[in-house]
Amino acid sequence: MISMLAATVAATSGCRQREAAAARPSSQGTAATAVDSTLPREEALRRFREGTDSVTELAGGAPSRDALIRAFVKALESRDSAAFRSLTMTRNEYAWIYYPTTPQGLPPYDLAPGLLWFMLETRGRIGLQKALEQRGGQKLRMVRSACDGKPSVEGDNVIWGPCTVTRRQDRGDLITERLFGPIIERHGRFKFVNYANKLD
Repeated sequence: MISMLAATVAATSGCRQREAAAARPSSQGTAATAVDSTLPREEALRRFREGTDSVTELAGGAPSRDALIRAFVKALESRDSAAFRSLTMTRNEYAWIYYPTTPQGLPPYDLAPGLLWFMLETRGRIGLQKALEQRGGQKLRMVRSACDGKPSVEGDNVIWGPCTVTRRQDRGDLITERLFGPIIERHGRFKFVNYANKLD
């Protein structure tokens, strides 16, 4: 995931210099994300956190990685939008739990909190849309799931991925797919960082 984000940083570094500073609450009470690459990291994070609630643990999600993936598959089969929301990292969790220790927010990447959130949220939204269009409402017949390699330990967080689902197709053969993005584990609770995937 780091190499993919590094490529995005290179592609967007020019426009980052021209973006306005700060994440400030709008009149509707939501935060409009903007980035100023000249702000110190601590100040950028403070501004991004404006309008969020301080949290120290993940809420919702699942008690195990396998349970989380099975819940996602069930939600995809039933096209359950409420379930998708409960299984993925929220803005509050990102601001107070994920961003402070993720390598993408630290040297040498130094992605501002607003920019990284925008990237994660956008890729996740596109990924979920593709998953629903291509697999939503189908009986997926999941056989197993697996996550490659060793997880990344980031403070109290453990980040798993890339992860895959192996399922049985109608004609009986098996197919292995990446249907979602990384998984964050914290103190025995598991959620998806986002729903970015490798579907065409």
